[in-house]
Amino acid sequence: MSQTINVLLADDHVVVRSGLTRLLEQNSDMVVIGKAENGEQAYRLYSESMPDVLVMDVSMPGMGGLEALRRIIGRWPDAKIIMYSMHENITYAIQSMAAGAMGYVAKSGSTNDLINAVRQASIGKSFLSTDMAQKVALHSETGDHDPTRRLTTREFEVFRLLAKGNTVEEIASHLDIGHKTVANYQTSIKQKLGINSPVELVRLAIRYGVIPKA
Repeated sequence: MSQTINVLLADDHVVVRSGLTRLLEQNSDMVVIGKAENGEQAYRLYSESMPDVLVMDVSMPGMGGLEALRRIIGRWPDAKIIMYSMHENITYAIQSMAAGAMGYVAKSGSTNDLINAVRQASIGKSFLSTDMAQKVALHSETGDHDPTRRLTTREFEVFRLLAKGNTVEEIASHLDIGHKTVANYQTSIKQKLGINSPVELVRLAIRYGVIPKA
């Protein structure tokens, strides 16, 4: 008999959490041991339950999934985390994997993708859906240089929050860092991306799928 995989879920939508619980627990080798609705809660519940696999949304209010991923991996380098997101843009997948995620699964994909990702992660193997893997490979082969890939995980999260209209004060609160630190990241982001104004920042974020068009 296969060993049971203990899964922690993190998503800000209760309907999604309930649906994922039903989906995963239809499999005899999986059990959901906890549910979080934001990054802060995901970090706390991870430390309390130490799940085999954490399935976490990228975009959540407050501390987002990427920041929670960065913090969890920073404390528990062997953590097995699958990012489960509405974002099909490969920038999110690349940023997630670079930050230590074991896999990236789009919510629009097959439900089997998530099940396979959890099983693969539980044994220490990475997972990308076939479509996402092809996009990443094509992106590399064609030399399509997305400037947002120059950003570190923390810079990308600040960039995403700025593009969504968050103030420096709000970002400092979400990420639990000082206002001056956020301002320094803002300067670094502008230099790396070659932009000079908030309008340019938003346009670039929309162009590369970091945020949707209004």
